Amino acid sequence: MLKKALENVLTVKESDELISAFDQIGDIIILRIPDSLSSKKKIIGETLLNEVKIARSVFYQASAVEGDFRTRDLEILAGEDNTETEYKEFGCKFIVDVENAFFSPRLSTERERIANLIQDGETVTNMFAGIGMFSIMAAKKKKCTVYSLDINPVASKLCEKNIELNKLVGKVISINGDASEIIKDQLMNKSDRTLMLLPERSDEFLESAINTTKNGGIIHYYSHIHADKKFDAGKLSEEHYLQVTPVKSEILDSKIVRAVGPRYYQTVVDVRISK
Repeated sequence: MLKKALENVLTVKESDELISAFDQIGDIIILRIPDSLSSKKKIIGETLLNEVKIARSVFYQASAVEGDFRTRDLEILAGEDNTETEYKEFGCKFIVDVENAFFSPRLSTERERIANLIQDGETVTNMFAGIGMFSIMAAKKKKCTVYSLDINPVASKLCEKNIELNKLVGKVISINGDASEIIKDQLMNKSDRTLMLLPERSDEFLESAINTTKNGGIIHYYSHIHADKKFDAGKLSEEHYLQVTPVKSEILDSKIVRAVGPRYYQTVVDVRISK
């Protein structure tokens, strides 16, 4: 669709260079544009704003998601310069700030998978919860209690707003601060299930995840893995987990969550721990 809309603006070669996937989040479009096309980014943005009827704003992603707060720099290309929008997924509504709090539309399948795994009565620690999407989707479906932790105050505020927006059968408790500190102070041996959605730093926080998880509880351990063959990525992430974990663990499942680069994958390993 992106290429079709741009056929009057770009040559076929340029169109191929333009990363075909762009993220549409509510009425906002976010583009990653190769350096070779940066001189045309305004016209690309304006063309998309005209073509995609529900779009209100088109932004260029000027930096990767980075830092403890997991934010990125966006540059307005066309439309309204406002990075907040409403996003809907699997019957839930979310207020998202695409610049100032972490959010990825590409995790929707994984969010649904986790929500389906959680059982009524479970206590869950979501260590890097962002605006609370995994937490809220779980509590919408199941009578569970989710501790939704994030160090970014903007993300925690949005999580609180999003809890209000949705009718939940379970309960989400948003706590702002460093996950390892919060766990040490409030959540030791508290959770039946722990989510570690910070793949680039999972090893650093694994001890905290183990601390919050009860004996016999489950940890969803996310990581980034290089694999020459796609089908090896899950196995390689299991091997990696078993090398770094200090506790006895039974591997329940492993899979690729999404590709994040050439031969580079975000993976998840589901493990049951014995303490």
